[in-house]
Amino acid sequence: MLLPMSPLDSMFLLGETRDQPIHVGGLALFEPPDGGDAQAVRAILDAALARGTVAPLLRRRARRSMTTLGQWGWDTDAPIDLDHHIRRDALPAPGGIPELLELVARLHSGLLDRSRPLWEMHLIEGLTDGRFAVYMKIHHALTDGVSAMKLLRSALSEDPGTSGMPAPWEPLAQRPSPLRLVSDRPTRRPGRLDMPASALRAARGTAGEIAGMLLAIVGTLDRGRRGSGGSLTLSAPKSKLNVPIGGARRFAARSWPLERLRLVAKSADATVNDVVLAMCSGALRTYMSDLDALPENPLIVMVPVSLRGKEQKSKASNEIGVLMCNLATHLDNPAGRFEAVRDCMREGKDAMRTHSSAQILAMSALGTAPLALGMFGLGGPIRPPNVMISNVPGPRKALYWNGARLSALYPLSIPVHGQALNITCTSTDDEIAFGLTACRRALPPLAPLLDHLDDELGALEHAVEHAVGL
Repeated sequence: MLLPMSPLDSMFLLGETRDQPIHVGGLALFEPPDGGDAQAVRAILDAALARGTVAPLLRRRARRSMTTLGQWGWDTDAPIDLDHHIRRDALPAPGGIPELLELVARLHSGLLDRSRPLWEMHLIEGLTDGRFAVYMKIHHALTDGVSAMKLLRSALSEDPGTSGMPAPWEPLAQRPSPLRLVSDRPTRRPGRLDMPASALRAARGTAGEIAGMLLAIVGTLDRGRRGSGGSLTLSAPKSKLNVPIGGARRFAARSWPLERLRLVAKSADATVNDVVLAMCSGALRTYMSDLDALPENPLIVMVPVSLRGKEQKSKASNEIGVLMCNLATHLDNPAGRFEAVRDCMREGKDAMRTHSSAQILAMSALGTAPLALGMFGLGGPIRPPNVMISNVPGPRKALYWNGARLSALYPLSIPVHGQALNITCTSTDDEIAFGLTACRRALPPLAPLLDHLDDELGALEHAVEHAVGL
């Protein structure tokens, strides 16, 4: 059976090259249960592998043919070879976090095999602290970061005593459907006289949506011209971050207590995401200054925003809008940068709230067009934003897999031509993890950037303690 693929999802396949793999990933670290070790956990995974069952989403294979007129679709009946998708790796000595991150960077560099379902999972042993790691990558055409996080969350439990849990690639146990309340009142079927009125209402709604979309695009262009918050920027400077990329990757990751960011946000009438952006602003300013590569004009960041409503929680495809934010990297005052970031994001969100999801997608398409052209090797009159920074919501409580505690979860994302660095964050069990993914050829080691993030969080804490205007 061939399911249709959305135009947005197919674009991720069309834009992919050897130098530009387009898959997202995650690195999860687990502590074995009391009295257990990594070998015991491996035995549970081996048993799951022997069962050979795979969740429907992970059975999908991208395919196109003459019958689809060259359009991509999802083949749901293709056979699957789990020995290809589930792999084992061992860390070299001394088996520390640096060796783990270097291995994951290499694994994240390779393309997924398009003749098979577009995902891989690596079980990594050899950490000297006794933990074991799981690295998974999945093509962005198959799912976005939010859905990938939900896929992982569905395989975990808040109860450390729960056993017999499925592996992350297995389908969940069948659960009874919730009861649906049915009205005692009979439902009236629409008659012929209702049809013209219904058609007129639908036409009116469509015309109103198109008009609203045009107005939204005009407003987006105006905000982009003025450099204010919105889905388009016309002011991104040239920088070392915005170059053609190669296929090799760098990866760096670290976690901070989420409560530290919450306190800063509360003191400044801001959001946690504002604090994340402000941390990145100061860290990038220092990192690029040390490379003698800081542009005179402020860096501009692209911030993805999930458009899923409550009724779409189980949807696996991509539903994303974007906002552009001025990082104020030209300012040397942490409080000034934070205030500028907060105000720019607030203005962009206020503008977004006045539009429908369809209008937001249209505005976002306009804003991402320069980056999309770059992905396909096409230049344009407008530079793309300098860097993408995402904050993917994660589980808020401690989670376990068959008694093994999830101790860290680091996201990996997608550098593209014209954007050599991607910063993605996710929160897990009262910690927020930053995952930095970059083109190895374009940027030097990223470890100093982690130190700068730590310094900037300290500077923001100091700033809000003494600030009056924030």
